[in-house]
Amino acid sequence: MLDFLSLSPWLATLLGASLAAMAGAMAHRIAALLALRATRGLPVLQTVVQACVPAMRVLLPLFATQLVWVAAADTLPHLGTVRHLTGLALIAVTAWALIAAIGGVADGLIARYPANVEDNLTARRVATQARVLSRTAMTGVVMAAVSLMLMTFPGARQVGASLLASAGVVGIVAGIAARPVFSNIIAGLQIALAQPIRIDDVLIVQGEWGRVEEITGTYVVLAIWDERRLIIPLQWFIENPFQNWTRTSSQILGTVFLFADYRLPLDPLRAELSRILETAPEWDRRVSVLQLTDVTERTIQIRVLVSARSSGLAFDLRCRVREALVTFIQREYPDCLPQVRGPKETARADASLAPSP
Repeated sequence: MLDFLSLSPWLATLLGASLAAMAGAMAHRIAALLALRATRGLPVLQTVVQACVPAMRVLLPLFATQLVWVAAADTLPHLGTVRHLTGLALIAVTAWALIAAIGGVADGLIARYPANVEDNLTARRVATQARVLSRTAMTGVVMAAVSLMLMTFPGARQVGASLLASAGVVGIVAGIAARPVFSNIIAGLQIALAQPIRIDDVLIVQGEWGRVEEITGTYVVLAIWDERRLIIPLQWFIENPFQNWTRTSSQILGTVFLFADYRLPLDPLRAELSRILETAPEWDRRVSVLQLTDVTERTIQIRVLVSARSSGLAFDLRCRVREALVTFIQREYPDCLPQVRGPKETARADASLAPSP
C-alpha cells in the first residue's frame, strides 16, 4: 500500500484532503451544536450563529483542505492551480459567512423590537438602522472580497488594490455612471444615522400619501394607499423636502370643513360633535374643536378639528364626523344648508353676527 502511494503522490494528497474535509465537517457539527447551546439565552447571538451555520459548513472543510494543499510538495503537477482555486473559494465563502453574520445581527436586533405594537417608534428606528447599515456593510464585504480575489491574479493585482482602497473606482465602474450608486450608498448611511425616514413611516412625497415599505441600499419603496408602489432613490430624500407624519409620533390631527347658511346655530352642532366622538372608536380623546373660521357673502365656513392615534384612523374619523354632521344639519336644520342670497339678505346676516355695542 505504501509503495502504491509513493508511486501516486496525488492520490496520497487527495486522501489527506478528504480526511481533512471530513475532520472539518465533524468540527463544524460539534462547534455548531456548542455555539447554539451557549447562545440559547442570547437571542441576537443565536440568530447570528443560525445564520452562519450554512456558510461555516462549507468554510471549515474548505479551510482544512487548503491546509493540505499548502503542506503538499510543490513538485506536484498543477498544485499551484488547485491552491489558487481553493483560495478563491475560501475568499468567496468567507465573504458569504460575513454577510450571513451581518444579516443575522440585523435580524436579531429587529426581532428584539417587534413592530406589531401600538407605539412602535423604537422598533421602526431599530429596523431602519439595522436594514440600511447591514446592507451597506454587506456591500463593503462584497467589494472587499472581489478586490482580494482580483489581487490573487498577478495581472489584476493593481486593479484589486485600487478597488480595495477606493481609488480609481470611477474609472473601473464606467466613470460617471458609478456616481449615483455611491451617492445613494452615502445617502443610505445618512438616513440610517439621522433617520429622517424609518420603516413604516407615513410620508407625503410629490403629493402621494404612503407608508415606507422597504429601505434598500439605493432606493426607498413607498406603499401608496391605493396599493401602488413609488420607488424613490435615497439621494432624493437628502436633497428634497417631504412630509413625515410619523417622525416623532403617529398621533395626528384631522380637519373637517363644513359650509352652511348664516342662520345655523353652532352650539347644537358642538353638542352633536361631542356625541359623535364619544361613540367613535377612532378618536383618541385628545382634541375636539368646532370653530367658525371664515365667512363669505353666501356661507359660513366651519372647521372641525379632531385627533386620532394614526393617519389611517384620522382619515376614517374625518369621514365619520363629516357624514354625521351633514346628516344632522339635513335632519335638524335643513333650511341652514348653503343658499344663494341677495345683497340685502347678506347684509342683514352680517349685521346679525356683528358684536353688540
